[in-house]
Amino acid sequence: MTTLVLIPGLASDAVVWRELADAAPLPSHAADLTRDASIAGMAQRLLAETEGRLVAIGHSMGGRVAMEMAHQAPQRLAGLVLANTGHQPRREGEQARRQRLIDLAHADIEQFADAWLPPMLDPARIGDAVLMAALRAMVRRAGAAVHERQIGALLGRPDAMAYIPAIACPILLIAAQQDGWSPIAQHREIAAAAPDAELAIIENAGHFAPLERPEEVTSAIMGWLDRRFGAEHA
Repeated sequence: MTTLVLIPGLASDAVVWRELADAAPLPSHAADLTRDASIAGMAQRLLAETEGRLVAIGHSMGGRVAMEMAHQAPQRLAGLVLANTGHQPRREGEQARRQRLIDLAHADIEQFADAWLPPMLDPARIGDAVLMAALRAMVRRAGAAVHERQIGALLGRPDAMAYIPAIACPILLIAAQQDGWSPIAQHREIAAAAPDAELAIIENAGHFAPLERPEEVTSAIMGWLDRRFGAEHA
């Protein structure tokens, strides 16, 4: 039986993939990315914590971890789902921008949430009190130290495009129309480089699409799982 590895992103946890975990016909493993200081280390830990064939489902930073899992253990990865993610190595000026947010999180985690979360969302959802409360609670659970460690991992991230053409397993890319952080164009670049990839675009969602539009994201993933692995569910 194939296991779904549900991987959250930066300063995030299992809440990101809760609706998918409840709906999926396959067993799932909730990834914890709080302990490792590199993308490679996160991938290595998840491979060690699980057995058999896997479908790695990653959001944002979690998508980078999923790709790294396929790079490290291609024989174990049956498929990848990459939501709101990217492939580039560290960009010029990125470290300074990230450091400002690290400093803010250590000074006041609530102010950090106020600064970090709104640009990640579809502007129409910023006034959604329920969604914002869930996201802010998730940021508080992560805390400043985990955020800093994960930022260090992102700053040292590999250039995934160096190995995406060698990822033979099927890939579902999920992009969101209002995601300015990981725009649709990045997902198209991954799709063009990968041997077997398809792209689903979620309307009225930003970078946190799995929480902004959980039903639509879950439906896209479930449909893909059924098409690609339906016989294995029996």
